[in-house]
Amino acid sequence: MSPEDVVRALVRRWYVLLVALAVTAAGAYHELKPPLVYRSSAVVVLKPPVTGNQPNQFANLQPPLAVVSHAVVEQLQSASGAEELRAAGVIGAYRLLPRNSGTSVTPAYLIPSLQVQADQPDPAAADRAVRRIIAVYTRHVGQLQDSQNIDAASRMSVDVLVPPNPVQVTGTKSRALAGVALAGLGGGTLCALWTDRWLLRRRVARTGLLPRGPDRTAPAGAVLPAPR
Repeated sequence: MSPEDVVRALVRRWYVLLVALAVTAAGAYHELKPPLVYRSSAVVVLKPPVTGNQPNQFANLQPPLAVVSHAVVEQLQSASGAEELRAAGVIGAYRLLPRNSGTSVTPAYLIPSLQVQADQPDPAAADRAVRRIIAVYTRHVGQLQDSQNIDAASRMSVDVLVPPNPVQVTGTKSRALAGVALAGLGGGTLCALWTDRWLLRRRVARTGLLPRGPDRTAPAGAVLPAPR
């Protein structure tokens, strides 16, 4: 298909481009007037018990504690954990981000700290969601130690290093509008070309007439003489 054929097809199916333009305009309006979203974030740490050799719990944050914390996070990120969080009143988007001292390819969780985030349309609701997630996380840590019959003096504990703090989520409108425009342009063009080919095939199947074009005058297989 030559560029001229593409232009003709787009002109014939102008109504498809008009629908694509309307959809693109609606998407651009949504990006210009996005709903208010607040993200609350807190940081918790899993501390070891106080011992005679290490009276300062924060000075004894060993990698095994990070393994325990990451195991609890995996439980909460499972299907049953998500159901438990919903039962606790956690709705909407939330994230549990263990402290990663490695890379995205080979993660290494050596620091037993956890960042908890929750997105809500209200800042107070976002704070409540984060506190509920921390409460469920703390309960799982306690249940894990209960199952091992750990005495009170040897138990790990959960401490909130950074309390929940909500901030409004703001994106880059220029990038969003550029993405919507590219998607609308590409999608509208493809839909118009596909609609044109589909309607032309239906016309050929119904009438048996080939569409007009510069290559329809000569019969198939005919060899035109070379100019002298």
